[in-house]
Amino acid sequence: MELAALSKILRIAGIAGIVAPLFVFACIIGSVASWLSFSWMNNALSDLGVQWGLTSTIFNVGLVLGGFLFMVFASGLLSFLGKRWIGKLGAILFLVACAALVGIGVFNETFSPTHYIVSVMLFVFMPLSLLVFAGASWLEGKRGLSIFTLVLGLVATTIWVLEFTIHYFSGVAIPEFISGSTGPAWTIVVSYLMLKSSKKIDSL
Repeated sequence: MELAALSKILRIAGIAGIVAPLFVFACIIGSVASWLSFSWMNNALSDLGVQWGLTSTIFNVGLVLGGFLFMVFASGLLSFLGKRWIGKLGAILFLVACAALVGIGVFNETFSPTHYIVSVMLFVFMPLSLLVFAGASWLEGKRGLSIFTLVLGLVATTIWVLEFTIHYFSGVAIPEFISGSTGPAWTIVVSYLMLKSSKKIDSL
């Protein structure tokens, strides 16, 4: 691949990877604010997607558009961390998680059992992709990124293990938010590194 093309891919993916998390979380917080009865202790985030009017619109549109932006970011992962098969596997798993995010927005809770399936896919494939990327980053010599990724992957996994063993909340909004924040946090960091690499390539 030519350096100019690589730089462009990393730049577009990096921008999308920064915009996507900010956009999705803004929509989630906006939808929470628009539904005064929402309870972090008793509800699931997906409950926002079936409320009449502004709440469901903000939530569902945010997940769908955000999911597609995450896919744009995922396309850059093949160039950034996909030199080895493990990196390619991580990119595929991450892409499946992005598709699941879109699916949650399209198939709200009224679409049973499809909604449940895509929700489980998101919270399974995202941690899996992080754990795989931890190994890919280590093999690429990005040791700091590897440790950071591993910690996020373990947090995303542990929060659900604790939820299903201890069941510390009557609702799942908080576990969903904590686990769901790990992928976007990782995305922002990797996007910054992508943009940094793109700028470095342009200076050659």
